[in-house]
Amino acid sequence: MTKTADETKKTAAALGIELKRERRQINALIIALEGHLGSGKTTFIQGLAEGMGVKENVLSPTFLILKQFFLKSGRYKNLYHIDAYRLKNPGEMIELGFKDLINDPENIIVIEWADKIRKILLKDTIWIKFYNLGGDKRKILINLKLKIQNSKP
Repeated sequence: MTKTADETKKTAAALGIELKRERRQINALIIALEGHLGSGKTTFIQGLAEGMGVKENVLSPTFLILKQFFLKSGRYKNLYHIDAYRLKNPGEMIELGFKDLINDPENIIVIEWADKIRKILLKDTIWIKFYNLGGDKRKILINLKLKIQNSKP
């Protein structure tokens, strides 16, 4: 549980630092975020990006759908921030080249509203569920299923 937006960011930054050390082999690392509007998903991504060394301002790409950030150190080279809120179906994400993104082991892909495209995500996707407990308090549940070998959607 986090009690402030700053705590949410610090929790995510710690995860980002750990993920920089994680060794993936075949596919991208996918982090799927679920939670109601205002539950802390974007705040979490801001902290995660900071923990991975992103210096740019991270905002939700609601109208762009996808935003790329280049990572300068660690195992991964790209952080993709996807907001699936406006998508009508998973096929729209496929049309944007999603399969190429998930097949590149140098990518980390973080998806807000990931439940909208669940059908096309890898089986070892890390799912994070956000609950708004009132005010700035958040309950954050992380389901880590780090892959050891190739994973297929």
